Amino acid sequence: MPAMLSLLTSKVSLSMQNFFGKTVALGVTGGIAAYKACEIVSLLKKQGADIHVVMTKNACEFVAPLSFETLSNNRVIVDTFDRNFEREVGHISLAKKIDAFLIAPASANFIGKAANGIADDFLTTTVMACAKPIVIAPAMNTQMLLSDATQDNIKKLKNRGVHFIESAKGLLACGDSGKGRLANPNDIVDFLAKILFPKNDLNGKTVLVTAGATRENIDPVRYITNHSSGKMGLAIAIVAKNRGAKVILVHGSKPSKITTNFEKFISVTSTDQMFKAVMDNLEAADIIIKAAAPSDYKVMQDFNQKIKVHELSLNLCKNVDIASEVGKKKGNKKLVVFAAETENLIKNATKKLNDKKADLIVANDITQDGAGFNSDTNIVTLISKTKTVPYPKMSKIQVAEIILDEVLKL
Repeated sequence: MPAMLSLLTSKVSLSMQNFFGKTVALGVTGGIAAYKACEIVSLLKKQGADIHVVMTKNACEFVAPLSFETLSNNRVIVDTFDRNFEREVGHISLAKKIDAFLIAPASANFIGKAANGIADDFLTTTVMACAKPIVIAPAMNTQMLLSDATQDNIKKLKNRGVHFIESAKGLLACGDSGKGRLANPNDIVDFLAKILFPKNDLNGKTVLVTAGATRENIDPVRYITNHSSGKMGLAIAIVAKNRGAKVILVHGSKPSKITTNFEKFISVTSTDQMFKAVMDNLEAADIIIKAAAPSDYKVMQDFNQKIKVHELSLNLCKNVDIASEVGKKKGNKKLVVFAAETENLIKNATKKLNDKKADLIVANDITQDGAGFNSDTNIVTLISKTKTVPYPKMSKIQVAEIILDEVLKL
């Protein structure tokens, strides 16, 4: 029996961001607040980030590196001269591969060394080599934080473009009460999100995205489907959310790992179910992006039991063309469709653009290396009514950014 349409709706916290496709280095210095860094790693990991933890030797006195390795699924680096990690994880290569460097908690000692160009361990050398955004969350005794030396060092770093998260007030480990507690881990992650995702150009917009394959049952055991993984559609949904949109994600029968909450997440199996989900939510959407690969045909026979024959002929009929139906009813809404082709890419994609009454089509030749199904990269050509622009191979997150940039120009 075909799976029933299921609707999972969850409200999105305004403070919640998704770090899918982002690489973050987390520096942990010595202090009782080091244990809170475990929660930071957990939050970032749950939201899709690739986390690389760098600890000072003093930090290891408070939290064992194994804790961070377990949470991050990456080796923790402590010693500059440790030969047990791969060479490519050295301080220069790590500084190049990350999108941001977060130091939390940051001690007065670390802040002083960073402000004055002292690089005498793996953390300080990596920070010095880092040309990406650096975010520091101090945690220390109140008098140490308010001392002229620490305040001068913070001012120096701010003048160089380093971002600081203010310490919280409260009871400190030393028994004093005042400013100096590490900021709440959720607030730290939110602050980092604002640095990594400065665009908010889809705020106030609702984006309806379809992703993945649909499947049509032959019998209770077998079905017709295709190779679509849903990775491209999920990347678009994530980027749209990160840029401020309300996102309705309709996902087919091969679900990717959903690492965030959307305004609505609708899981479907068949093309008819996907059609219903899209049409039910069409009115609410400002932008519709059809990145899914619905099955074009379904089986006309009704096989209630597993088929056990040596030869089998199936009668197929055409499924509803979801993109065409949206094109007929979209009005002023923007419609983006996809064309996965094996030949005559531009000709076939342009015809599809016109036939579906779409505003933009994302065309890709799936025979190219790095552009096919299940890949984390794509090679696309964007075609609108006025221009055709090819792009080189890039990550699907980068492709999603470009697609949304073009949609906003339409």
